[in-house]
Amino acid sequence: MSRPVISAITLGVADLDRALAFYHDGLGWPLAGRSRGVAWLDTGGTRLALFPAADLAAYGGVEAGSGGVLLSHNVASAAAVDALLERARRAGARILRPAGAMEWGGRAGFFSDPDGHAWEVVWNLRWQEQ
Repeated sequence: MSRPVISAITLGVADLDRALAFYHDGLGWPLAGRSRGVAWLDTGGTRLALFPAADLAAYGGVEAGSGGVLLSHNVASAAAVDALLERARRAGARILRPAGAMEWGGRAGFFSDPDGHAWEVVWNLRWQEQ
């Protein structure tokens, strides 16, 4: 049996150029490629695919929006949580919950991208020790 690997997370977006401006230009995530109306960003192993929502619905029957899904971006320090949350805000994110200490000992803040996808920016020392 092969080891499970998540190779990509695909987000249905209303406007591909706006989504690229947010993730690539605003957050600084490297563009890994673009083909047939889909863009891929390099996130250190797993690719983040930005797929126009109408095309994604036609392609796989997938509707856009968070749908109860929370994407998490782990960072190297507590200060990096605040910095990335602020960068996301400047790029057009809506802050869902400001950065703060978590009851389990880490630090996290939450935002939604311009298409409503929910993100957690989190520092968890125990995660890095594993």
